[in-house]
Amino acid sequence: MTENATEVTAAGIARLAGVGRAAVSNWRRRHADFPLPVGGTGTSPSFALAEVEQWLRDQGKLVEVPLRERVWQAIAGHPAGAVQGLIHTGCALLLVRDRPTAWLELAAAPDERMAALLPHAMEHVLTDRFGPEADTGVHTVPSPETSGVHTVPPSEVPGVHTALSPGAPGVHTPSRAESPAAESPAAASPAVRAAGTPDGRRPHADRAVHTPTARDLMPSVPLLRAAAELAAGIGAGQAFAFLLGRQLDANPRQYTLTPAHLAELMADLAEPPPAAGRTARGQHVRTVLDPAAGTGALLRAVHGPAALYGQEADPALAALTALRLALDADTPRGAAPGPDLRTGDTLRADAFPELAADTVLCHPPFNERNWGHEELAYDPRWEYGLPARTESELAWVQHVLARLRDGGTAVLLMPPAVASRRSGRRVRAGLLRRGALQAVIALPAGAAPPYGIPLHLWVLRRPEPGGRPAADVLLADTTGLPGPTTAAPEAAPTGGRERLDWPAVRAAVLDAWRERADVEGVSRVVPVVELLDDDVDLAPARHLPRPAPGGGASGLGEIREKLAETLRLTAELVPPAAVPAGSAHLPLTTVGELARAGALRLRTGTAAPGSAPVPVLTEHDVLTGAAPAAPAAPPAAEATGTDADETVLLEPGDVVVPVLGGGSAARVVDGTTAGAALGRNLQLLRPDPAALDPWFLAGFLRGTANHRQASSHASTAARLDARRLHLPRMPLADQRRYGERFRELAAFEDALRTAGRLGGLLVQGMYDGLADGTVTP
Repeated sequence: MTENATEVTAAGIARLAGVGRAAVSNWRRRHADFPLPVGGTGTSPSFALAEVEQWLRDQGKLVEVPLRERVWQAIAGHPAGAVQGLIHTGCALLLVRDRPTAWLELAAAPDERMAALLPHAMEHVLTDRFGPEADTGVHTVPSPETSGVHTVPPSEVPGVHTALSPGAPGVHTPSRAESPAAESPAAASPAVRAAGTPDGRRPHADRAVHTPTARDLMPSVPLLRAAAELAAGIGAGQAFAFLLGRQLDANPRQYTLTPAHLAELMADLAEPPPAAGRTARGQHVRTVLDPAAGTGALLRAVHGPAALYGQEADPALAALTALRLALDADTPRGAAPGPDLRTGDTLRADAFPELAADTVLCHPPFNERNWGHEELAYDPRWEYGLPARTESELAWVQHVLARLRDGGTAVLLMPPAVASRRSGRRVRAGLLRRGALQAVIALPAGAAPPYGIPLHLWVLRRPEPGGRPAADVLLADTTGLPGPTTAAPEAAPTGGRERLDWPAVRAAVLDAWRERADVEGVSRVVPVVELLDDDVDLAPARHLPRPAPGGGASGLGEIREKLAETLRLTAELVPPAAVPAGSAHLPLTTVGELARAGALRLRTGTAAPGSAPVPVLTEHDVLTGAAPAAPAAPPAAEATGTDADETVLLEPGDVVVPVLGGGSAARVVDGTTAGAALGRNLQLLRPDPAALDPWFLAGFLRGTANHRQASSHASTAARLDARRLHLPRMPLADQRRYGERFRELAAFEDALRTAGRLGGLLVQGMYDGLADGTVTP
């Protein structure tokens, strides 16, 4: 094995072979020739990818490793780390897309020569997209011919025979000096003045994507060749989106993600009027800033042509985001500059001190204590009051307002406590008096991490000099919106990100914002004077009551009638008395044996809610009998590495069982569920109708004893191995007789669920009506 060989963990081996991690552990124990670990730890060893692939082929467990999987494993096992491998890959893919001829000439060279030539070619492309770096010196790589360093001048780089130049003229960045407003107070700081002019194409040392050196690129050359091959099939942008999605999925605690649906909603709230933002020669181009760019979801959601600016404290994440945005762009090389992404602490070292943006979108970090309260105590940005040490979010609010042009709009995602904490009431009062705060909108829990909290959206507008402050504020509350399977009055609202009905949330929020009207239980336009009390509490729930279950007292009669009808149906579906049977010893078989015999097929779910253009059946749906949620929009590959080729679509007669939890559950797919994608933590059994009845199969799979013997408890949660589940051997006619009885039991179970939901709504509605006086005793 070479020193820089790619390594793979047991989880990676399981993904390659399409099995669970337990199977990999079994292979290690049972096969003496299984590759030995080459790294990692005793509890989490790593193996040489090439040795693993060869062993899997020899065992007949792997016909061919998909190209996308090989590229991802090469990134995951990169000697400098997965993030560095991704950055190198992004730079190469940008070169592949913008200068394909140059790439082909480079790829024809040996690895050492290619690594020596790549930096100059990459620098040329990165300069076109992000502007030049302050340091554009010659990059070097050890030469095999000498013990010294082999230097490659730019003139020898294929496709790059001219001196590096800024390329196409950039989009002009409006400054405070060009607007009627006074110069930005922050520009008075020497540190800010040192940042230079706001010209979008100036050289700057804090460009997010730095050109890698030849020495750094040398171990990445095989990876870059494979990534280019992947891009040839699916496109450079899609290839990088897939790889970045895998990285985000593999490190969920390392990144705070803004879901794509939420990002689109925030961008829509900040959308300028139709007359604004028109682009033509000599006209103003809309500028959009995200001072806490993260993975770039908010900037990617911006509609139409715009100059994008962002800052991110993590240099590696800033580089990945800049590359993602550049590879997303459809503009040809030289037509427009790429996004201007900078690194650094935004509050302490603002990278855009003179920017006057038309729009600011921001998902700031929550509950920071070390945000610079002491050193920034006299910062001119605090026009509305010095934020308390515990109010970092209000520091971000005022920073955002300082970066807007007069009349510009900002949308921020905020934790709900910011609307009511006493320590922030002075700043909130200042925002109200000056007319900077336009709306506070409460979202349902599950809209964004942390998923258990109903977060808020704040819509702000920078006051125009001499303008009259707004006399009211829109407060909206969408936390009571029902989930997609609970839209009917008889259904109870469900929470959680997997059950969030984004179309309903989006429509409610945008209608409330555009109409600015009072809608019972949803929105209210509140006079500012009413909010300026001792608490200055802006929580929407405090100023408009939530709608009563079932539509209030007037809807309780309808719910009662539906409950009575459901109870009558339930009584009709009560199973007949059980007739004891004599002890029968039926011959048994296992699901695994049936799969090997071709009587059924086994598939594992990979789709996450919102990751596919079709509804996704989740574990929650199987356990509760709910219908799969329809997607709000075509998914954006922001935080998922799921590939379309891996998605399993359901067909009528499929049987779906959860693999986690240890409870006995199975669901037969009918015509209303067919076509949905199989979600994670679910296993599908697709029986051959000529050999197995699906209801017979599902019924016996639900047996408690059957589940108990097929479940393992090696971790904190029980995990079901469907292959170990038992079934009796019997003719198809007898199977159908059992299947009909199991079908009747399922219908009775559904009726009980519906009756329970209706009963809960009726009881809570009666309690609320009696308590608030809308129902007489």
